[in-house]
Amino acid sequence: MSKYKIWFQGATDRVHMAPYIAKVEAHLKSVLEPDFSATFHTTTPPATTTHAITEYRIGRNLIKNAVEAERQGYSAMAITHFQDAGLAEVKSVVDIPVLGLGETTLLHACTLGRKLGLITINPVFIPWHEDQVIRYGLQQRVIGVRAVKATVAEFIEAFASPAGLEKIKPLWERECRALLDQGADVIVPAGGLPMMLFGGGEMDGAPVVNGVTLIAKAAEMSIKLRQFGGAKLSRRSNLVKPPDQALKEFLEQG
Repeated sequence: MSKYKIWFQGATDRVHMAPYIAKVEAHLKSVLEPDFSATFHTTTPPATTTHAITEYRIGRNLIKNAVEAERQGYSAMAITHFQDAGLAEVKSVVDIPVLGLGETTLLHACTLGRKLGLITINPVFIPWHEDQVIRYGLQQRVIGVRAVKATVAEFIEAFASPAGLEKIKPLWERECRALLDQGADVIVPAGGLPMMLFGGGEMDGAPVVNGVTLIAKAAEMSIKLRQFGGAKLSRRSNLVKPPDQALKEFLEQG
């Protein structure tokens, strides 16, 4: 039995996105050390748009799940939704480490090269990721955000069949090369879907980051650091814990 449990939380649906989730679960099992186990939790309905109200709904769900994860004795929570919806609020409500896929991936990518290029799965996601870059103060490190012109369903099909992958792959490579031509020396797939399809290798000498692997190992590290008195959150500013009454009212509203 594993010593530490990590609650992985996606904004994906287990039924409609089954080929992707199956690959993620197998991948997590393969990369985690024996002392750590992963439980992947889904969201129904999943995030299907980038409208602010969808991200608000996902963020609200993440807060509630973080409270539940801590209550059930999980040692950390790893959120695999790259947009990091409500991440500061999620961190504020629990004492276990909480990692966001976007924040974790982007900050680590800065250690791999000077200029980052982000590629998302559809053009409608570009403005959100541009806002993320500003939120994390990375304007001077990110040279551009581009998108594959495809649907979520087409990405899911790429996990399900070789034909689906062959349809997406040249579109992905075209956007990579456009960013490399702009000066990027690290490619960041902006989401779990492209990470699991194309991350972990390199293109023309530029690493293509698999943030799913990264957040799994970062969760392990954050748990281990707690044993040495590290990885403690600041409880100032926007990460201050809410009053018990405020959290109770939030959770009771459903």
